[in-house]
Amino acid sequence: MILSLLLMISTDPREIAKVNSIKKKAEKAFLNSDFELAITNYQLLDSMGVDNDAIQLNLAHAQYRLADTASAKSTYQSLLTSSNKKLKSIAYQQLGVMQKDVNKLKEALQTLKYSIKADPTNEGARYDYELVKKLLEEQEKQEQEQDDQEKDDQEKEDQENQDQQDQDSEKEEGEKDENQEEQEGEKEESEEEQEGEKEEGENEEGEEQEAEEEPTQEEMMEQKLEEMDISPEKAKMILEAMRNNEVQYLQQQKRKATERPKSGKPDW
Repeated sequence: MILSLLLMISTDPREIAKVNSIKKKAEKAFLNSDFELAITNYQLLDSMGVDNDAIQLNLAHAQYRLADTASAKSTYQSLLTSSNKKLKSIAYQQLGVMQKDVNKLKEALQTLKYSIKADPTNEGARYDYELVKKLLEEQEKQEQEQDDQEKDDQEKEDQENQDQQDQDSEKEEGEKDENQEEQEGEKEESEEEQEGEKEEGENEEGEEQEAEEEPTQEEMMEQKLEEMDISPEKAKMILEAMRNNEVQYLQQQKRKATERPKSGKPDW
């Protein structure tokens, strides 16, 4: 926005003419988008002691259009104490726009509030305020959606980790139970084997004891002879006699079986 000079300090006609000439050159350069030349002329006016808020505002505009944001910001801020409420409102408005450009939406919204407060008739500031307000709402909505998504992703990841931990725990518990069952089975088998070996040993020991306890035939004979009050020598003689009698009996039976039957009679 190009503003005309409203008041000149000097009353010298030649000085006034020179100032007006430089002013026109600065305005023309600004309109032709030759912002460097416009800045040079506005700074020249400043060096001549022309202290005018309108010149400072035009200088700030030229700096902003030349993308010299640091200088523009400094020049706009110098106008925030201006007694001219319209110029002050414009300075606030431009600072708010600069904040919007770097995505400082909350700061921009507050600065634009100051602009409207300085000059409620500044429709450009109202438009910029509504625009920034809408952008801020969209940004906060996106941030909230992003936070919700990150929260959901984190909860999903936590649940997956918990499920994996549960699976690992169940697997570990199953392996533990399986190992315990296997150990118990091996223990039972070992105990059964030991019990079997024990029983087998006891049976063998019993058989040995029975074998040891069971009397021999000789011992039984001797015992019977003792009971009959017969000495071993006498018993031996009796046994020999019995055997001789048995041999004689068998020989007699053999001779009878070999004799031929008499003729005319059956052989039975």
